[in-house]
Amino acid sequence: MKSPPNIHCIGSVLWDTVGRSNYRMRAGHDVPGRIFRVPGGVAMNIAMALRVHRVPVSLLTSLGRDDAGRDLLEEAKRRGIETTLVHISDSHPTGQYMAIEGNNGLIAAIADTQSLEAEAKSVIEPMRDGRVGSIDRPYRGLVVCEGNLPLETLEYINCAVEFSEADVRLAAASPAKSKRLKPFFGHPRATFYVNLTEANMLLNAKYKDAKQAAAALVGTGVYRAAVTNGANLAAIVDTDGLHTALPPTVDVMRVTGAGDVFMASHISAGAKGMVGADALNFALNQTAIYISTDTPL
Repeated sequence: MKSPPNIHCIGSVLWDTVGRSNYRMRAGHDVPGRIFRVPGGVAMNIAMALRVHRVPVSLLTSLGRDDAGRDLLEEAKRRGIETTLVHISDSHPTGQYMAIEGNNGLIAAIADTQSLEAEAKSVIEPMRDGRVGSIDRPYRGLVVCEGNLPLETLEYINCAVEFSEADVRLAAASPAKSKRLKPFFGHPRATFYVNLTEANMLLNAKYKDAKQAAAALVGTGVYRAAVTNGANLAAIVDTDGLHTALPPTVDVMRVTGAGDVFMASHISAGAKGMVGADALNFALNQTAIYISTDTPL
């Protein structure tokens, strides 16, 4: 096998079924709109967004031995994403995500990640068995981990020797799953990418802005924290200090995957040599382009 890329996205790879309407919506509404299916899941979204900037990336996930899984593998390969390390499950089907979006944002969503949760040990096995890393040769590249992974797997990644030298980038996946990232408090090589709601749930706090929340996350001992807050000020705090920026003003056409694009764009900015406010602005600009169009990644 050829040498794998130096970035590995560990987590959910799903088919997203999204219903999107230009009407303002709330629970119980029945409105005109469009329904479509696209490749998704946090790990897949980040990998696809990295490939937009031609950053080499590999997926570590679990797919079912079914048509949906085979189609996702083909979609990943078509985008130049390395899939050699993907686990194929004979016991669990490929996951799915379903969302409803109105012109006032995400109304509701359900993520079915049963294959990832049930097969998580097999998903991370390449990081342990020598294909990517091992106890004797800890992995030194960048790993993306996300809240769809089971808590016990995230706890293992936080403490395991195999991951002890990795640059760990963390995505909450959703407010409901954000607390799964708590084991990484105090991790000196971890970066959190969360929105303000997720940050407050992680910290059991009620911070009013991204600056306060990012500073509080770094105060737990992590290397860096990036906090977004919709159209409001975004902030990154790291060893170089506090960096803030306002996102560009755009007409929002979609929201699903926006946080994943922000994270991938910030990683891509780092690969291009950008740091601090430059990297933050690049990530915000790329996210603005994404949410203001309906072109697939």
